[in-house]
Amino acid sequence: MSNTVTGRILLIDIEKDLYAALGECPVLDGCRFECAAGSADALRRIRVRPFDVAITSPATAIEEDLALLEEMREIRPGVRAILLAAEAPPAEIIAALRAQVFACFTAPFTAEEVAAMTRRAIDESDWRHGMDMLCAQPGWLSVRVNCRLLNAERLVQFLKELPSELPPAEHESLMLAFREIVLNAMEHGAGFNPEKVVEVAAVRIKKAILFYIRDPGPGFRRERMAHAAAANDSGNSLAHIEVRAEYGLRPGGYGLLLAKSIVDELLYTERGNEVLLVKYVE
Repeated sequence: MSNTVTGRILLIDIEKDLYAALGECPVLDGCRFECAAGSADALRRIRVRPFDVAITSPATAIEEDLALLEEMREIRPGVRAILLAAEAPPAEIIAALRAQVFACFTAPFTAEEVAAMTRRAIDESDWRHGMDMLCAQPGWLSVRVNCRLLNAERLVQFLKELPSELPPAEHESLMLAFREIVLNAMEHGAGFNPEKVVEVAAVRIKKAILFYIRDPGPGFRRERMAHAAAANDSGNSLAHIEVRAEYGLRPGGYGLLLAKSIVDELLYTERGNEVLLVKYVE
């Protein structure tokens, strides 16, 4: 492990196995960990010195963690919070999003997942105003997101934690499809310009889960999609790779094709800057 401290992490009432697993994750190499025995000890420690990230115990409810976070931010306004929980109702996930929590994880989760998000929290200084809540009510959640990869990853993580009737593997695939479409919107609709925003809505109706994404640019117009695998005919499935290289785009181009293979319906408007993903549930 490096002798250079690359981040200070406060672990609040974290069990020994998780503490050890986080310490062994390469992405957190060089970080300094401190363990607090509970809320009071966490507040005492955060008064003594600043921490980049505070990670809460899976044994406490998100509602309790949010109350602690409010007190911690009165002492250290810049602290990022990653909340762990055994389970959480939708209202608590939404409350965490409103409170500008960096990320939430409900069981089951892995130390590697938490460590990766912790690394992002340490490395990113300009994160607080990346997501604005537009609507939050049962069955309908909509947000406005600045076009940065970090914001896409954080949004996906929050939505992953909302309850789903889908089997875990299908839910994971659906979130992968959603992530790819959001990234396509940010890349091709906004050029990953953080001054531009993408609007996203997650809607739950009786027999389906819907994701709506609107970007500020030309979006997925057919005549402009030579860079995407989904635009190529079956006899020339790799043609988009040369086009992407010519345009100077990142490797990829399979996002739309991947999403179409996962969801039941994928619709976009004639202009092409609005996309609807539909996944039917039993």
